[in-house]
Order: sequence, then C-alpha cells, then structure tokens
Amino acid sequence: MSRYAFEVEIDPRYLPEQSAPDQGVWSFAYTVTIRNTGEVPAQLISRHWIITNELAQVEEVKGLGVIGQQPLLKPGESFEYTSGCRLRTPSGTMQGSYFCVAEDGERFEVEIPQFALNDGSRRVLH
Repeated sequence: MSRYAFEVEIDPRYLPEQSAPDQGVWSFAYTVTIRNTGEVPAQLISRHWIITNELAQVEEVKGLGVIGQQPLLKPGESFEYTSGCRLRTPSGTMQGSYFCVAEDGERFEVEIPQFALNDGSRRVLH
C-alpha cells in the first residue's frame, strides 16, 4: 500500500433536460467519489480537467478544490461530489488530475483516467 494514494470513481450521465442539440449544446453531469486509500491523511488542493469533444476540440479547466471545497480525507475516508460540463458535440471525453498535499507535507498528484461522455446515440471511440 502506498502512503499517498487516492482512488477515484466517476459516474457520468447525459442531461437531456439541460441540453439543446438543435443549438449545439449537450450537457453532462458526473459524480465523483474520491477515497483515500493511502496511509496518511491528505487534502485535495486543486483540479485539472482536460475535456475533449468529438471534433478533438480541447478545453482545460484548472482551479482550487472541487465544488468550492478542499476536502481533507483520513485513510479510508471518501468524499463525493457532482459537477458538470457542456459540449458542442453529442460525445466526448474527460480526464485529468487532482493535486493533493498530505498531512506530513508530501505533495502528490492523482491521475483521473479518461472517461466517456455521450448522449447515448453513439459510442465514443478511445
């Protein structure tokens, strides 16, 4: 077991009620569960998302915390939040990282593997 480790699970979904395909807007929500699987309490300080639509247009989002919070997680604790994004195409992908600082001062990054966003009308190729 690593002293510094977070596990990230993501559940993305399409939001048809907030989308307007005829105007080129597709809305998505994603629920993220972050769990401290390490041995040391650590705090999520910032996020970095790379959002790519099916036309390979990339948007990067960087900022402090998640949904206005910087959760401090003890080993075994988890934090869940829901956020969202809009695409100009019916599908795309997201991936990124969280920057964290452990209670003992160690800094580490948590990679967030790529996941698909799509309106259900087509499959996203990786």
